[in-house]
Amino acid sequence: MSDAERNQEQVTPNAAGGDGAAQMGDASMNEGDQLSLDLASLNNALQDANDKYLRMLADYQNYQRRSLQNEVVAKREGAKSVVAAVVPVIDHFDLALAQDTSKVSAEQIAQGVKIIRDELMKALATQGVSTIVPQKNDLFEPGKHAAVMQQPADGVDSGHVVACFQAGYTFNDQVLRPAKVSVAP
Repeated sequence: MSDAERNQEQVTPNAAGGDGAAQMGDASMNEGDQLSLDLASLNNALQDANDKYLRMLADYQNYQRRSLQNEVVAKREGAKSVVAAVVPVIDHFDLALAQDTSKVSAEQIAQGVKIIRDELMKALATQGVSTIVPQKNDLFEPGKHAAVMQQPADGVDSGHVVACFQAGYTFNDQVLRPAKVSVAP
C-alpha cells in the first residue's frame, strides 16, 4: 500500500466520523426541538387544566352562593306561610280586646278565648303542628312524654300514664315539646 492510499484511508474514516458528528448534532437538535415542543405541549395542557379548575371552582362557589340564597328564601317563605296562618287569629284577639268588659260576662270571655285558641290550633295544624295529649292508662313513651312524677293509681298499669299535666306538641312528626305526665310505678 502506498502512502497516498494510507492517507486516503485515514481521511475517509475521519470524514465519516465528521459526518457522524454532524448527524449527531442534527439528531440532538431534533431531540432539543422535540423536547421544546413537548414542553410547550405540556405547558398548554397545564394551562388548560388550570383554566378548567378555575372554572369549576367558580361554578362551585356560585353553587354555594345560590344554595345559601335559596335557603334564606325558603326560610322566609316558610315563615311567611306560618305568619299568614296566624294573622286571622291576631285579628280575633284584637276584636276580643276591643270589647267593653262591662257588657260581657266572664263566661263569654272564656268562651271567646276558647274559640280563638281553637282557631290558633287549626292554623298551626295547617303548618304541620299537632298536640300530644296522652290519656289515662296510655303506655308511657319516653320520646313523646316527660315523666314529672310517679303516682300510684287504681286501674293503671305500671309504666302507664296516670295523668297529663301539660300537652306536648309535634311539628311534622318531630317532637317540639313532650307532654308532661305522671306515671304509675
